[in-house]
Amino acid sequence: MRNGIKGIRRVSAVAVTAGAVLTAGAFTAPAQAAAPKTPTIAAQGGFVMNNGTGKTLFTKAADTRRSTGSTTKIMTARVVLAQSNLNLDSKVTVQKAYSDYIVDNNWASSAKLIVGDKVTVRQLLYGLMLPSGCDAAYALADKFGSGSTRDARVKSFIGKMNSTARSLGMTNTHFDSFDGIGRGANYSTPRDLTKLASNAMKYSTFRTVVKTKSTTQKVTTKSGGYRNMSWTNTNALLGSYSGTLGVKTGSGPEAKYCLVFAATRGGKTVIGTVLASSSVTNRTADAKKLMDYSFKK
Repeated sequence: MRNGIKGIRRVSAVAVTAGAVLTAGAFTAPAQAAAPKTPTIAAQGGFVMNNGTGKTLFTKAADTRRSTGSTTKIMTARVVLAQSNLNLDSKVTVQKAYSDYIVDNNWASSAKLIVGDKVTVRQLLYGLMLPSGCDAAYALADKFGSGSTRDARVKSFIGKMNSTARSLGMTNTHFDSFDGIGRGANYSTPRDLTKLASNAMKYSTFRTVVKTKSTTQKVTTKSGGYRNMSWTNTNALLGSYSGTLGVKTGSGPEAKYCLVFAATRGGKTVIGTVLASSSVTNRTADAKKLMDYSFKK
């Protein structure tokens, strides 16, 4: 019996020791990082995805159709860049119709193109995407649309915008303008605009333009001389958020304040959209919140 009791004591001691080890292990195991808290944004709609994998990282009314303002110009640039045998250095003469368009539309932002000047397609893309020039958008639509009249060419160009949207699977998108100053049927969604921007970023010229904070371009005047045109990007993320790649701002009485954005950190690129934010400041703050959140996921 004594031997039996000793055996029981030995087994009990081993069990206690093992329990102590397990308990100690539980206390010394590294703590798991808390999942990032889903941010609250002022924008009525938002969407973010991992641009490398396509994984959705954030959604808020991501498929609700809304007015897009000048984020429409991402498609304007995309249509131009997809033209076969595109010569970015070919010149376009600025027409009076382009400047008249600015005068006639109160919400039309301008690249301040001067009638009679000869500007290259590349320069028009800078004028389109940095100061969000509706005059530059008009010039590009006139240049790359088909038809014998300006109206026909513009209509043709907008048709190309819509056919491109369909080809990219943008099922909740329709364009009725080349610049976002719509006639009642110009809309998209955060998911669709993000999809568009992701595709547009495949073009090296697009990437170069949209990450440019400011530029000065020499253009040819009507008399054959030269003048310098200086444009500053309306995207406040450039220079204020590390890793920002672009992409495009937008605003309007119906669109409110919009921003399509992209950034890279630690080898990870996130891309997204906020639509109908409440102010210029808040659309930038919204984008920063969403990117901070997305980089942690």
